[in-house]
Amino acid sequence: MKKILVLAVFTVLGFTNVNAQEIKFGVKGGLNFSTVSGDNTESINYVTSYNLGVVSEIPLSEKFSFQPEVIYSRQGYTFNNDIVALNYLNIPLMAKYYVTKGLSVEAGPQIGFLLSAKNEKIDVKDAFKTVDFGVNFGVGYKLENGLNFGARYNLGLSDINDIDNSSSKNKNGVFQISVGYFFF
Repeated sequence: MKKILVLAVFTVLGFTNVNAQEIKFGVKGGLNFSTVSGDNTESINYVTSYNLGVVSEIPLSEKFSFQPEVIYSRQGYTFNNDIVALNYLNIPLMAKYYVTKGLSVEAGPQIGFLLSAKNEKIDVKDAFKTVDFGVNFGVGYKLENGLNFGARYNLGLSDINDIDNSSSKNKNGVFQISVGYFFF
């Protein structure tokens, strides 16, 4: 806990040197193509859904930026023609490196909080853990007018199952494409 607190203090102090006028805020939304991987997933298929949220981009240098986000993400999978819908509030913390003007590669950790889980209108939230950890990898392109585009993959790192007698360990996997706009 002390290490996390020290890291947070240094992060905040590091951002105090950033000119507040350079920080950008915006919105984004897009499509999710999600599934789970792991044990007993041979009959599991992808689900197409959406994501929507707010973003901020904090320049650290000419080439590097920090981009925290708060995203509502509809995820899940299909099993035997039933859709299991998992709704998360995800918080990705992305490091961005601008390869050229506008074009960036990005990576960073993500924590997700399960808001609801349904299997064909039946509440199955108790079968899943309430917190999910993952790591994101992606690319983005930002136009000078604030319009931006992105493609990202979220690789789940933690087991999402919360059933005591289950030997299955499953992890989220989500490919996302998005369009966003930075207001200022």
